[in-house]
Amino acid sequence: MTSASGGAEMVDWDLAVATATRLARPGPRIGRDEARAAVAELRRHAAEAERHVREYTRMGSTAAAGTPVLVVDRPGWVRANVAGFRTVVRPLTEKLAARRQGGGRGAAAAGSAGAKATGVEVGVVLAFLSAKVLGQYETFAPADLPSAPDSPEGLFDQPRRGLAVPPGRLLLVAPNIVQVERELDVAPHDFRLWVCLHEETHRTQFTAVPWLRDHIQSEVQEFLAQTDVDPAAFLERLREALGGLPLPGRSGARREGRADAPSVTDLVQTPAQREILARLTAVMSLLEGHADVVMDGVGPAVVPSVAEIREKFQRRRDRGSGRLDLALRRMLGMDAKLRQYQDGAVFVRGVVDRVGMDGFNRVWTSPNTLPTKEEVHDPASWVSRVIG
Repeated sequence: MTSASGGAEMVDWDLAVATATRLARPGPRIGRDEARAAVAELRRHAAEAERHVREYTRMGSTAAAGTPVLVVDRPGWVRANVAGFRTVVRPLTEKLAARRQGGGRGAAAAGSAGAKATGVEVGVVLAFLSAKVLGQYETFAPADLPSAPDSPEGLFDQPRRGLAVPPGRLLLVAPNIVQVERELDVAPHDFRLWVCLHEETHRTQFTAVPWLRDHIQSEVQEFLAQTDVDPAAFLERLREALGGLPLPGRSGARREGRADAPSVTDLVQTPAQREILARLTAVMSLLEGHADVVMDGVGPAVVPSVAEIREKFQRRRDRGSGRLDLALRRMLGMDAKLRQYQDGAVFVRGVVDRVGMDGFNRVWTSPNTLPTKEEVHDPASWVSRVIG
């Protein structure tokens, strides 16, 4: 497969987008006027949430005004994420492409076939995830995106050229937000603002802390640099990891009850990458936990039913949508992400209880003041090391 930039790809990303778009489940049934009202309200809430988050966290940056907020549908979320994936893994794909070309025409043909097969597998995973994500701050959104067709009647924003301005952009997946608020039977106005508070916190984190994006990007690039395997072997490992997901019709579905099922990340990483992943896990736990604390901290003043929303939402997180859903969450590593919310929130509350919000904000001073994976579970040790 040859990408638009002229280099070979290890994943056929266009095929991944096509597969995910075709397999993505339709959103909830909603009238045209109600849909337009929901999209408009999410845009208003995103702007309102910025002010609330800045006041509560005491973090602020004019850079946030330069990052776009896009209200998207499920296909729009898929296209946006594929663009981000290609940007992040480009050094690895170029490295593997160079080795593949050195193997002759046979290796290139095998690589092309493998890229298409992996593109289908990635598309299946993206289709599943596209129905789960409520919002997302895209840290590594590329500055130049391929154009996308307008959504029906121009209702949703579409990722296209010139919209992404570093350091990122905020995505709100309107169909998923509407679906979850209906499932939980909560006040739509309150739930939509509550979700925006969480996602706006992520935008504030990266716009108010200029070094954070570069730090995470360097860790990710080091993670990818440690991948030094034969391209065919790497593709096979990735395909086995994705192909092992217990999707309907696969024999793996019989293993859906296993609590020890490895995630895709576990299956393809090397021992050296596990050390880097431990640092990234600590950072992501901090970011996710901080956002959860902020959305609940701001909530009582602006979201009257925040206690009800949190209780119902947490129950939904814990139980999933069924056995197959739980199995897929484990295999994709989504359970680890849910633990990041919980562990990170305990860390943030533990530090704030000891030294207040201004003391906690020392965490954003430099990479050296970020918590380690061990300190996430022991807030007092971070306070002792950083504040004294």
